[in-house]
Amino acid sequence: MNKSNLDNRTITIQRTFDAPLALVWKAWTQAEHIAQWWSPKGIITKVVEHNFTVGGKWKYIMPMPNGQEFIAEGEYLEIEEHKRIVSLANFKPMTEGVEIQAFFKANGDKTDFTFNVVHPTEAYKIQQEKMGIMNGWGSVFDRLDALLKNQINNT
Repeated sequence: MNKSNLDNRTITIQRTFDAPLALVWKAWTQAEHIAQWWSPKGIITKVVEHNFTVGGKWKYIMPMPNGQEFIAEGEYLEIEEHKRIVSLANFKPMTEGVEIQAFFKANGDKTDFTFNVVHPTEAYKIQQEKMGIMNGWGSVFDRLDALLKNQINNT
């Protein structure tokens, strides 16, 4: 992906999850966990493909209330265990041709998390912001946070 004007093309979300790094990593890398959080509230995610290796493909389908399907798919570019996951991604029909970057860092018994969505152009990034990308990912990460808390409480 073109590295020029990277800051102008990137949307960043940062969170601290009240869960240990190993648990957050597991939630991000295992299909049975992804199916429980990778969608807005009230939507069920069906993991169609999940080949968690560099060059591996992933595809998740979410049926929307209007009957259409929202398809998230991509290819893993970089995986550094417990540190980062970088992937090409399409979120059809709304977002295509982006790179998503997830960075994980242990912070005691918590996990600092940074998520970047790198767009091909600054104009595309601005369009995505206007469409509510921050709220969309925010609600997904709220579900991830709830899943992590539930798993901690049930151990």
